[in-house]
Amino acid sequence: MLIRVNELLKNHLKLHFVVFIYGFTAILGKLITLPAAEMVWYRMLIAFAALGIYLSYKKQSVVYSGRVVLKMVAVGLVVALHWITFFHAVKISNVSVTLGCLASTTLFTSILEPIIVKRRVKWLELVIGLVIIGGLYLIFQFEFRYKLGILTALTSAFLAGLFTVLNKTFITKYHPVAISFYEMGSGFVGITLFLLLSGRFSSNFVAPVPLDWLWLVVLGIICTAYAFVVSIDVMKVLSAYSVVLTINMEPVYGILMAFFIFRDSEFMSAGFYIGTLVILSAVVLYPFLDRKLRKRALIAEMKASSKSYGK
Repeated sequence: MLIRVNELLKNHLKLHFVVFIYGFTAILGKLITLPAAEMVWYRMLIAFAALGIYLSYKKQSVVYSGRVVLKMVAVGLVVALHWITFFHAVKISNVSVTLGCLASTTLFTSILEPIIVKRRVKWLELVIGLVIIGGLYLIFQFEFRYKLGILTALTSAFLAGLFTVLNKTFITKYHPVAISFYEMGSGFVGITLFLLLSGRFSSNFVAPVPLDWLWLVVLGIICTAYAFVVSIDVMKVLSAYSVVLTINMEPVYGILMAFFIFRDSEFMSAGFYIGTLVILSAVVLYPFLDRKLRKRALIAEMKASSKSYGK
């Protein structure tokens, strides 16, 4: 039992460190001058190369059946779309709006996980989801000028919930670095095809300025290759919902960093902060309420068993 508790704590600490890194990702999205699609193209290329070098060094096999690889490729395309919509939301609104809306990933995961993983729906997750909808309503009401950014960020949140749940189905069978390698590679190929077919490589492809290269390396290696692998790896122990719930602390780190770095451009109305606080309060309260309900259910089950045994 003690080993299990220590393992849970270790994985939660690893995940929180990754969440802090994720919080910096939105900052990089604003610092890098490239459009969203080109930025994600470079991000996935750098991450794919870094993961390939690591796998080669460790002599880790990535040979799986064609069906499995196709599934990972499909998830990689979802990841690419998630990042493109995420960075586009940052560009057309700001870091605070994007991260505030991204906390709704919990809501989408609570709907998607029972459908995909075939587990029963938990009423507590639905209640938390309704509270999150209330928080989003407040954000929308007071920051309607960013409506397009909010809708784009919500699309990104849905895609984040989708690929997190899908990765949960892989992690018990396949190596997390190999999963990330295929997903980064397929995302890179997918964006390459999009840029080719849309003519953006030849007509208006935007090249990085010198400082962009530094931020792209940080984004590709630390914020993507490392963080993505760890976020998948911890799902060996933690549920997809727990992972998404913790990742929803990203707005706290990101909004604070954005305010200190960008100052006035990140200053929002009181309604925005109230809405964000409602969402994050729901996120933080969930584990405590879930633990309390589990404990109550366990006690009730033990009492029922003892009565049955007494008969």
